[in-house]
Amino acid sequence: MSDIVLVLNAGSSSVKFALIDLASNTQPLSGLAECLGTAEASISWKVLDALGKEEKQTEALPENGLHNDAIEKLVAIINENNLSDTIKVVGHRVVHGGEQFIESVLIDENVINAIQDNNKLAPLHNPANLQGIVAAYHYFPTLKQVAVFDTAFHQSLPPKAYLYALPYSLYENEGIRRYGFHGTSHSYVATQAKQWLEENKQSSSHLITAHLGNGCSICAIKDGKSVDTSMGFTPLAGICMGTRSGDIDPGLFNFLINELAYTPKSIETLLNKESGLLGISQLSNDCRALEKAKSEGNQQAQLALDIFCYHIAKTIASFTVPLGKLDALIFTGGIGENSAYIRSQVVKLLAIFSLELSEEENLNKRFGEQGCISVSDGAKVLVIPTNEELVIAQDSYRLLCGEQI
Repeated sequence: MSDIVLVLNAGSSSVKFALIDLASNTQPLSGLAECLGTAEASISWKVLDALGKEEKQTEALPENGLHNDAIEKLVAIINENNLSDTIKVVGHRVVHGGEQFIESVLIDENVINAIQDNNKLAPLHNPANLQGIVAAYHYFPTLKQVAVFDTAFHQSLPPKAYLYALPYSLYENEGIRRYGFHGTSHSYVATQAKQWLEENKQSSSHLITAHLGNGCSICAIKDGKSVDTSMGFTPLAGICMGTRSGDIDPGLFNFLINELAYTPKSIETLLNKESGLLGISQLSNDCRALEKAKSEGNQQAQLALDIFCYHIAKTIASFTVPLGKLDALIFTGGIGENSAYIRSQVVKLLAIFSLELSEEENLNKRFGEQGCISVSDGAKVLVIPTNEELVIAQDSYRLLCGEQI
Protein backbone atom coordinates (compact mmCIF):
# COMPACT_ATOMS: atom_id res chain seq x y z
CA MET A 1 0.00 0.00 0.00
CA SER A 2 2.20 2.82 -1.28
CA ASP A 3 -0.24 5.31 -2.78
CA ILE A 4 -2.38 6.16 0.25
CA VAL A 5 -3.82 9.62 0.76
CA LEU A 6 -5.28 10.82 4.05
CA VAL A 7 -8.40 12.84 3.26
CA LEU A 8 -9.74 15.23 5.91
CA ASN A 9 -13.05 17.07 5.76
CA ALA A 10 -13.23 19.29 8.84
CA GLY A 11 -16.69 20.78 9.43
CA SER A 12 -17.84 23.18 12.09
CA SER A 13 -18.47 20.36 14.59
CA SER A 14 -17.13 17.27 12.81
CA VAL A 15 -14.15 15.74 11.06
CA LYS A 16 -14.78 13.18 8.33
CA PHE A 17 -11.68 11.20 7.38
CA ALA A 18 -10.51 8.41 5.11
CA LEU A 19 -7.31 6.72 4.08
CA ILE A 20 -7.69 6.07 0.36
CA ASP A 21 -5.43 3.60 -1.42
CA LEU A 22 -5.52 4.81 -5.01
CA ALA A 23 -3.70 1.74 -6.34
CA SER A 24 -6.26 -0.74 -5.03
CA ASN A 25 -9.25 1.65 -4.86
CA THR A 26 -9.87 0.72 -1.23
CA GLN A 27 -10.19 2.57 2.08
CA PRO A 28 -8.04 0.89 4.75
CA LEU A 29 -9.50 3.32 7.30
CA SER A 30 -12.47 5.69 7.30
CA GLY A 31 -14.69 7.35 9.84
CA LEU A 32 -16.23 10.41 11.42
CA ALA A 33 -15.66 12.47 14.56
CA GLU A 34 -18.86 14.34 15.41
CA CYS A 35 -20.57 16.52 18.00
CA LEU A 36 -17.24 18.28 18.59
CA GLY A 37 -17.40 20.94 21.26
CA THR A 38 -20.16 19.12 23.15
CA ALA A 39 -20.42 16.52 25.89
CA GLU A 40 -21.39 13.97 23.20
CA ALA A 41 -18.17 14.32 21.19
CA SER A 42 -17.21 10.94 19.73
CA ILE A 43 -15.29 9.25 16.95
CA SER A 44 -16.37 6.23 14.90
CA TRP A 45 -14.17 4.40 12.44
CA LYS A 46 -13.95 1.35 10.18
CA VAL A 47 -10.75 -0.59 9.51
CA LEU A 48 -10.40 -2.91 6.54
CA ASP A 49 -8.79 -6.16 7.69
CA ALA A 50 -6.59 -8.51 5.65
CA LEU A 51 -9.65 -10.41 4.41
CA GLY A 52 -11.36 -7.25 3.21
CA LYS A 53 -13.87 -7.18 6.07
CA GLU A 54 -14.69 -3.96 7.91
CA GLU A 55 -14.22 -3.76 11.67
CA LYS A 56 -16.28 -0.93 13.17
CA GLN A 57 -15.55 0.87 16.44
CA THR A 58 -16.78 3.94 18.32
CA GLU A 59 -15.14 5.81 21.18
CA ALA A 60 -15.98 8.91 23.18
CA LEU A 61 -13.68 11.92 22.80
CA PRO A 62 -12.81 14.21 25.72
CA GLU A 63 -15.87 16.21 26.79
CA ASN A 64 -16.10 19.34 24.62
CA GLY A 65 -13.26 17.92 22.53
CA LEU A 66 -12.46 19.88 19.35
CA HIS A 67 -10.80 19.20 15.99
CA ASN A 68 -7.34 18.80 17.50
CA ASP A 69 -8.63 16.10 19.88
CA ALA A 70 -10.30 14.28 16.99
CA ILE A 71 -7.17 14.31 14.85
CA GLU A 72 -5.00 13.30 17.82
CA LYS A 73 -7.21 10.22 18.23
CA LEU A 74 -7.15 9.61 14.48
CA VAL A 75 -3.34 9.58 14.58
CA ALA A 76 -3.47 7.01 17.38
CA ILE A 77 -5.85 4.82 15.33
CA ILE A 78 -3.55 5.09 12.30
CA ASN A 79 -0.53 4.10 14.40
CA GLU A 80 -2.37 1.22 16.08
CA ASN A 81 -3.09 -0.23 12.64
CA ASN A 82 0.46 0.32 11.35
CA LEU A 83 -0.70 2.65 8.60
CA SER A 84 1.31 5.78 9.32
CA ASP A 85 4.26 4.91 7.06
CA THR A 86 1.96 4.29 4.09
CA ILE A 87 0.51 7.83 3.93
CA LYS A 88 2.04 9.97 1.20
CA VAL A 89 0.04 13.21 1.37
CA VAL A 90 -2.87 14.82 3.23
CA GLY A 91 -5.78 16.23 1.21
CA HIS A 92 -8.24 18.72 2.73
CA ARG A 93 -11.70 19.76 1.63
CA VAL A 94 -11.88 23.55 1.81
CA VAL A 95 -15.31 25.03 1.22
CA HIS A 96 -14.47 28.51 -0.06
CA GLY A 97 -11.57 29.49 -2.28
CA GLY A 98 -13.03 32.82 -3.40
CA GLU A 99 -11.69 33.95 -6.76
CA GLN A 100 -8.11 33.09 -5.88
CA PHE A 101 -8.31 29.36 -6.60
CA ILE A 102 -9.49 27.77 -9.83
CA GLU A 103 -8.00 24.38 -8.95
CA SER A 104 -6.53 22.37 -6.09
CA VAL A 105 -3.19 23.56 -4.69
CA LEU A 106 -0.35 22.45 -2.45
CA ILE A 107 -0.76 24.28 0.85
CA ASP A 108 1.81 26.85 1.90
CA GLU A 109 1.69 29.99 4.02
CA ASN A 110 0.19 32.04 1.18
CA VAL A 111 -2.60 29.49 0.68
CA ILE A 112 -3.38 29.45 4.40
CA ASN A 113 -3.57 33.25 4.41
CA ALA A 114 -5.88 33.21 1.39
CA ILE A 115 -8.20 30.65 3.02
CA GLN A 116 -8.25 32.83 6.13
CA ASP A 117 -9.07 35.91 4.02
CA ASN A 118 -12.11 34.03 2.71
CA ASN A 119 -13.41 33.33 6.23
CA LYS A 120 -15.88 36.19 5.79
CA LEU A 121 -17.36 34.38 2.77
CA ALA A 122 -17.77 31.06 4.62
CA PRO A 123 -17.70 31.84 8.37
CA LEU A 124 -19.09 28.44 9.36
CA HIS A 125 -16.81 26.38 7.15
CA ASN A 126 -13.42 27.93 6.33
CA PRO A 127 -12.32 28.43 9.97
CA ALA A 128 -13.09 24.75 10.63
CA ASN A 129 -11.21 23.74 7.48
CA LEU A 130 -8.22 25.74 8.74
CA GLN A 131 -8.38 24.00 12.11
CA GLY A 132 -8.09 20.69 10.29
CA ILE A 133 -5.10 21.94 8.30
CA VAL A 134 -3.31 23.28 11.40
CA ALA A 135 -3.92 20.05 13.33
CA ALA A 136 -2.72 17.94 10.40
CA TYR A 137 0.49 19.99 10.15
CA HIS A 138 1.07 19.38 13.86
CA TYR A 139 0.60 15.60 13.69
CA PHE A 140 1.99 15.01 10.18
CA PRO A 141 4.79 17.61 9.98
CA THR A 142 6.72 15.83 7.21
CA LEU A 143 3.80 15.34 4.83
CA LYS A 144 2.74 17.68 2.04
CA GLN A 145 -0.83 18.92 2.27
CA VAL A 146 -3.29 19.86 -0.47
CA ALA A 147 -6.39 22.07 -0.44
CA VAL A 148 -9.29 21.04 -2.69
CA PHE A 149 -11.92 23.78 -2.96
CA ASP A 150 -15.69 23.35 -3.31
CA THR A 151 -15.83 26.59 -5.27
CA ALA A 152 -12.94 25.98 -7.69
CA PHE A 153 -14.93 24.06 -10.32
CA HIS A 154 -17.35 26.97 -10.69
CA GLN A 155 -14.67 29.59 -11.39
CA SER A 156 -15.31 28.94 -15.10
CA LEU A 157 -18.73 30.64 -14.84
CA PRO A 158 -19.00 33.66 -17.17
CA PRO A 159 -19.70 37.10 -15.64
CA LYS A 160 -23.32 37.04 -16.85
CA ALA A 161 -23.84 33.94 -14.69
CA TYR A 162 -21.90 34.89 -11.57
CA LEU A 163 -22.65 38.60 -11.20
CA TYR A 164 -25.67 39.85 -9.27
CA ALA A 165 -27.62 42.88 -10.48
CA LEU A 166 -26.19 44.97 -7.64
CA PRO A 167 -23.90 48.00 -7.78
CA TYR A 168 -20.75 46.71 -9.44
CA SER A 169 -18.63 48.17 -6.65
CA LEU A 170 -19.96 45.51 -4.28
CA TYR A 171 -18.37 42.90 -6.50
CA GLU A 172 -15.16 44.88 -7.05
CA ASN A 173 -14.63 45.80 -3.41
CA GLU A 174 -16.31 43.02 -1.44
CA GLY A 175 -16.33 40.02 -3.79
CA ILE A 176 -20.13 39.71 -3.70
CA ARG A 177 -21.01 37.31 -6.54
CA ARG A 178 -22.23 33.77 -7.20
CA TYR A 179 -19.55 31.26 -6.21
CA GLY A 180 -21.36 27.94 -6.22
CA PHE A 181 -20.53 24.87 -4.12
CA HIS A 182 -20.42 21.04 -4.32
CA GLY A 183 -17.81 21.57 -7.03
CA THR A 184 -15.91 18.33 -6.41
CA SER A 185 -19.14 16.35 -6.61
CA HIS A 186 -20.35 18.01 -9.82
CA SER A 187 -16.92 17.61 -11.40
CA TYR A 188 -16.66 13.93 -10.44
CA VAL A 189 -20.07 12.81 -11.67
CA ALA A 190 -19.72 14.84 -14.88
CA THR A 191 -16.45 13.04 -15.62
CA GLN A 192 -18.04 9.66 -14.92
CA ALA A 193 -21.08 10.55 -17.06
CA LYS A 194 -18.85 11.64 -19.95
CA GLN A 195 -17.07 8.28 -19.84
CA TRP A 196 -20.36 6.34 -19.86
CA LEU A 197 -21.85 8.44 -22.66
CA GLU A 198 -18.79 8.16 -24.88
CA GLU A 199 -18.57 4.40 -24.31
CA ASN A 200 -22.19 4.21 -25.47
CA LYS A 201 -21.49 6.51 -28.42
CA GLN A 202 -23.61 9.34 -27.01
CA SER A 203 -22.85 13.05 -27.00
CA SER A 204 -21.40 14.24 -23.68
CA SER A 205 -20.83 17.98 -24.11
CA HIS A 206 -24.03 19.33 -22.51
CA LEU A 207 -24.72 17.96 -19.02
CA ILE A 208 -26.82 18.93 -16.03
CA THR A 209 -25.84 17.43 -12.69
CA ALA A 210 -28.24 17.40 -9.74
CA HIS A 211 -26.53 16.92 -6.37
CA LEU A 212 -29.43 16.18 -4.05
CA GLY A 213 -28.82 15.57 -0.36
CA ASN A 214 -29.50 17.57 2.77
CA GLY A 215 -27.76 20.30 0.79
CA CYS A 216 -28.72 20.49 -2.90
CA SER A 217 -27.36 22.17 -5.98
CA ILE A 218 -27.78 21.95 -9.75
CA CYS A 219 -24.96 22.60 -12.21
CA ALA A 220 -24.88 23.18 -15.97
CA ILE A 221 -21.68 21.76 -17.49
CA LYS A 222 -20.60 22.48 -21.05
CA ASP A 223 -17.55 20.76 -22.51
CA GLY A 224 -16.47 19.75 -19.01
CA LYS A 225 -16.74 23.24 -17.49
CA SER A 226 -19.30 24.67 -15.10
CA VAL A 227 -21.25 27.44 -16.84
CA ASP A 228 -24.00 27.97 -14.23
CA THR A 229 -24.95 26.64 -10.84
CA SER A 230 -27.82 27.12 -8.41
CA MET A 231 -25.99 27.92 -5.17
CA GLY A 232 -24.73 31.47 -4.94
CA PHE A 233 -22.73 33.73 -2.64
CA THR A 234 -23.54 31.15 0.06
CA PRO A 235 -24.84 27.56 -0.01
CA LEU A 236 -28.28 28.91 0.97
CA ALA A 237 -29.24 29.93 -2.56
CA GLY A 238 -30.98 27.86 -5.22
CA ILE A 239 -33.48 25.05 -4.74
CA CYS A 240 -35.05 24.26 -1.37
CA MET A 241 -33.09 21.70 0.64
CA GLY A 242 -33.34 19.64 3.81
CA THR A 243 -33.45 22.61 6.19
CA ARG A 244 -32.51 25.51 3.88
CA SER A 245 -35.07 27.68 2.14
CA GLY A 246 -33.28 28.14 -1.16
CA ASP A 247 -34.14 31.27 -3.14
CA ILE A 248 -36.61 33.68 -1.55
CA ASP A 249 -37.70 37.28 -2.11
CA PRO A 250 -35.05 39.42 -0.31
CA GLY A 251 -37.83 41.88 0.53
CA LEU A 252 -38.98 39.29 3.07
CA PHE A 253 -36.13 40.36 5.37
CA ASN A 254 -37.70 43.76 6.07
CA PHE A 255 -41.06 42.15 6.81
CA LEU A 256 -39.52 39.66 9.24
CA ILE A 257 -37.58 42.41 11.02
CA ASN A 258 -40.21 45.12 11.10
CA GLU A 259 -43.37 43.08 11.53
CA LEU A 260 -42.23 39.96 13.36
CA ALA A 261 -39.25 41.30 15.35
CA TYR A 262 -36.74 38.90 13.81
CA THR A 263 -33.05 39.70 14.24
CA PRO A 264 -30.37 39.03 11.60
CA LYS A 265 -29.26 36.01 13.64
CA SER A 266 -32.78 34.58 13.93
CA ILE A 267 -33.32 35.11 10.19
CA GLU A 268 -30.11 33.19 9.50
CA THR A 269 -31.35 30.36 11.72
CA LEU A 270 -34.79 30.42 10.08
CA LEU A 271 -33.45 30.19 6.54
CA ASN A 272 -30.63 27.72 7.18
CA LYS A 273 -31.98 25.39 9.86
CA GLU A 274 -35.78 25.66 10.04
CA SER A 275 -36.90 25.84 6.42
CA GLY A 276 -36.81 23.58 3.35
CA LEU A 277 -38.30 20.10 3.64
CA LEU A 278 -38.34 20.36 7.43
CA GLY A 279 -40.12 23.71 7.49
CA ILE A 280 -42.79 22.79 4.95
CA SER A 281 -43.49 19.29 6.24
CA GLN A 282 -43.27 20.26 9.92
CA LEU A 283 -42.04 16.70 10.28
CA SER A 284 -38.52 15.96 9.03
CA ASN A 285 -35.72 17.01 6.71
CA ASP A 286 -35.11 13.35 5.83
CA CYS A 287 -36.54 12.49 2.44
CA ARG A 288 -36.98 8.83 3.45
CA ALA A 289 -39.17 9.82 6.39
CA LEU A 290 -41.21 12.14 4.19
CA GLU A 291 -41.76 9.52 1.50
CA LYS A 292 -42.97 7.09 4.17
CA ALA A 293 -45.28 9.73 5.68
CA LYS A 294 -46.60 10.58 2.21
CA SER A 295 -47.48 6.93 1.61
CA GLU A 296 -49.45 7.02 4.87
CA GLY A 297 -51.46 10.03 3.72
CA ASN A 298 -49.56 12.89 5.38
CA GLN A 299 -50.47 15.94 3.29
CA GLN A 300 -47.67 18.17 4.60
CA ALA A 301 -45.10 15.55 3.65
CA GLN A 302 -46.66 15.35 0.17
CA LEU A 303 -46.54 19.13 -0.15
CA ALA A 304 -42.89 19.29 0.90
CA LEU A 305 -41.92 16.66 -1.67
CA ASP A 306 -43.98 18.36 -4.38
CA ILE A 307 -42.27 21.70 -3.76
CA PHE A 308 -38.86 20.04 -3.64
CA CYS A 309 -39.34 18.26 -6.98
CA TYR A 310 -40.85 21.36 -8.59
CA HIS A 311 -37.86 23.51 -7.61
CA ILE A 312 -35.43 20.90 -8.92
CA ALA A 313 -37.21 20.47 -12.26
CA LYS A 314 -37.67 24.21 -12.80
CA THR A 315 -33.97 24.84 -12.20
CA ILE A 316 -32.92 21.98 -14.47
CA ALA A 317 -35.12 23.32 -17.26
CA SER A 318 -33.67 26.82 -16.88
CA PHE A 319 -30.12 25.50 -17.12
CA THR A 320 -30.67 24.38 -20.69
CA VAL A 321 -30.41 28.09 -21.55
CA PRO A 322 -26.63 28.32 -21.03
CA LEU A 323 -26.17 24.84 -22.54
CA GLY A 324 -28.27 25.23 -25.67
CA LYS A 325 -29.17 21.52 -25.59
CA LEU A 326 -29.20 18.62 -23.14
CA ASP A 327 -27.22 15.42 -23.61
CA ALA A 328 -27.74 13.97 -20.13
CA LEU A 329 -29.21 14.67 -16.73
CA ILE A 330 -27.26 13.10 -13.85
CA PHE A 331 -28.63 12.48 -10.36
CA THR A 332 -26.21 12.17 -7.43
CA GLY A 333 -26.01 12.81 -3.67
CA GLY A 334 -27.84 10.87 -0.95
CA ILE A 335 -31.32 11.63 -2.34
CA GLY A 336 -30.34 11.70 -6.00
CA GLU A 337 -28.63 8.32 -5.73
CA ASN A 338 -31.27 6.54 -3.65
CA SER A 339 -34.74 8.03 -4.12
CA ALA A 340 -36.45 6.48 -7.14
CA TYR A 341 -39.56 8.50 -6.23
CA ILE A 342 -37.84 11.90 -6.38
CA ARG A 343 -36.13 11.03 -9.66
CA SER A 344 -39.38 9.89 -11.25
CA GLN A 345 -41.29 12.99 -10.11
CA VAL A 346 -38.60 15.36 -11.35
CA VAL A 347 -38.43 13.66 -14.75
CA LYS A 348 -42.24 13.77 -15.09
CA LEU A 349 -42.07 17.54 -14.59
CA LEU A 350 -39.51 17.76 -17.39
CA ALA A 351 -41.97 16.52 -20.01
CA ILE A 352 -40.82 19.23 -22.43
CA PHE A 353 -37.61 17.24 -22.94
CA SER A 354 -39.44 13.98 -23.80
CA LEU A 355 -37.59 12.06 -21.11
CA GLU A 356 -38.94 8.66 -20.11
CA LEU A 357 -37.69 6.47 -17.28
CA SER A 358 -37.55 2.70 -17.07
CA GLU A 359 -39.43 1.95 -13.87
CA GLU A 360 -37.34 -1.18 -13.34
CA GLU A 361 -34.00 0.53 -13.90
CA ASN A 362 -35.03 3.48 -11.74
CA LEU A 363 -35.71 1.10 -8.86
CA ASN A 364 -32.53 -0.90 -9.51
CA LYS A 365 -30.19 2.09 -9.60
CA ARG A 366 -30.02 2.73 -5.87
CA PHE A 367 -27.70 2.03 -2.94
CA GLY A 368 -24.48 2.39 -4.90
CA GLU A 369 -25.68 1.06 -8.25
CA GLN A 370 -25.08 3.40 -11.17
CA GLY A 371 -26.11 3.62 -14.78
CA CYS A 372 -28.80 4.80 -17.19
CA ILE A 373 -32.43 4.83 -16.02
CA SER A 374 -34.02 6.32 -19.14
CA VAL A 375 -35.43 4.49 -22.15
CA SER A 376 -36.18 7.40 -24.45
CA ASP A 377 -34.05 8.52 -27.38
CA GLY A 378 -32.22 11.80 -27.04
CA ALA A 379 -31.08 13.02 -23.64
CA LYS A 380 -30.17 10.30 -21.16
CA VAL A 381 -30.90 10.18 -17.43
CA LEU A 382 -28.09 8.71 -15.36
CA VAL A 383 -27.57 7.87 -11.70
CA ILE A 384 -23.95 8.18 -10.56
CA PRO A 385 -22.90 7.95 -6.90
CA THR A 386 -20.61 10.82 -6.02
CA ASN A 387 -17.18 10.32 -4.50
CA GLU A 388 -15.79 13.63 -3.28
CA GLU A 389 -13.17 11.91 -1.13
CA LEU A 390 -11.75 10.16 -4.20
CA VAL A 391 -11.49 13.50 -6.05
CA ILE A 392 -9.60 14.99 -3.11
CA ALA A 393 -7.29 11.96 -2.97
CA GLN A 394 -6.60 12.00 -6.72
CA ASP A 395 -5.90 15.74 -6.80
CA SER A 396 -3.63 15.45 -3.77
CA TYR A 397 -1.62 12.60 -5.26
CA ARG A 398 -1.38 14.36 -8.62
CA LEU A 399 -0.02 17.54 -7.04
CA LEU A 400 2.42 15.58 -4.90
CA CYS A 401 3.78 13.32 -7.62
CA GLY A 402 2.83 14.94 -10.88
CA GLU A 403 1.08 11.70 -11.73
CA GLN A 404 -2.48 10.41 -12.00
CA ILE A 405 -3.41 7.00 -10.56
